[in-house]
Amino acid sequence: MKYGTSAVMSAAMSLCCLTPAGADGLRDTVLRDAILASGFLPAEETHIEQPQDLVEVGKLLFESRLLSFNNDTACASCHIDRFGSADGIVNAIGTEGEGVGSERVLNGGDIVPRNALPFWGRGGIGFDTFFWDGKVDASSGYVISQFGDRNPSTDPLVVAVHLPPAEIGEMVIDRSETEAMQTEDVETANKLYDILTARVRDDDVLGPNLAAARQVEQGDIQFLDIAEAIASFIRFNYRIGQTRLHDFVFEEAKLSDQERDGGLLFYGSGGCVTCHRGPYFSDLDFHVVPFPQAGFGRNGFGVDYGRFNVNLLEADRYAMRTPPLLNVAKTAPYGHSGSIPDLKDVIRAHIDPLYAIDPSKMTLNDRNEFYGRLRLWAVSPLNGVVMSEEDVRDLAAFLETISYDSEMSVAIVD
Repeated sequence: MKYGTSAVMSAAMSLCCLTPAGADGLRDTVLRDAILASGFLPAEETHIEQPQDLVEVGKLLFESRLLSFNNDTACASCHIDRFGSADGIVNAIGTEGEGVGSERVLNGGDIVPRNALPFWGRGGIGFDTFFWDGKVDASSGYVISQFGDRNPSTDPLVVAVHLPPAEIGEMVIDRSETEAMQTEDVETANKLYDILTARVRDDDVLGPNLAAARQVEQGDIQFLDIAEAIASFIRFNYRIGQTRLHDFVFEEAKLSDQERDGGLLFYGSGGCVTCHRGPYFSDLDFHVVPFPQAGFGRNGFGVDYGRFNVNLLEADRYAMRTPPLLNVAKTAPYGHSGSIPDLKDVIRAHIDPLYAIDPSKMTLNDRNEFYGRLRLWAVSPLNGVVMSEEDVRDLAAFLETISYDSEMSVAIVD
């Protein structure tokens, strides 16, 4: 495959005049320049410093079941180190879930109709849009969320932390005793937060440690203090770390030939950088990629309208926020509903949506919804891109270079 940018093409035309070592050096230079032009930054330039005592109590809260109404689910139930801070299954299992990974599927529990998102880079400098559908979005300079004009914070990550504990099936059990909490209004959410806050306030470990970290009296702890602590832990623990790609770009370390070829595709004719750019490998914008829909779907009956559910704009039907690619090699399965289990397959499905489906096994409604997604994808920059199997392998190898480990180990609570 020919590389797409003019700089890459010019470099390719010069290769015949160079020794093998010189040609490799030119390829390295072209790739570094393309990566920097896309907005890639040293890892530390994305970091927001956090108070260590708040990080530590935030970790304890992240691992605590006290923040679920039925005391059976923690943040750490679905965000596990082994699965790259996600859960390793297709649709997440929330309340009444037992075990880790596939065990949660086998043991039952309430299904959350989207794939659990990993946390890498969340809340770093410039990372201001959260969840698959962007239901917490501060890209305009102020926070837009389900709280309307009653946002609990001007920090979008702190606002985002407020949502899972109030989500039916995720951390609020879907039973008759919670029917009064299913009104989806701010007043109801605040009543729930009061219940959860009282538990934390009265806990022998969490209460005094959170009060000290937030410099408040233990009896004055509010849910905002809890959310601030969890956000602080997420910002610290999952901040961008030094990867092999950082070493290549900023310290002139070497990549393998396959990794470099994959990088040239990523930033060239593969078109990946169109949406996956910057330090987080995401434009944090919304696009339609017609992946198969696994599970019941956010809108039911195998349907998920994505961003349309938030803003009701027809142009955003089926659109999802571009997922950041940091640690993507660790976070299978892929797609908003976790319908694609393999990294190479998800690369193929981006440019050839028919690769990932079997129309003979789809219902008439499934095919109709797929055609709707396909129609919107057809006007995207990815339409018309062709890749060989070697290209796909090269891209997957390149994506391995943006792997790293979290700062702290999260305890398994299930």
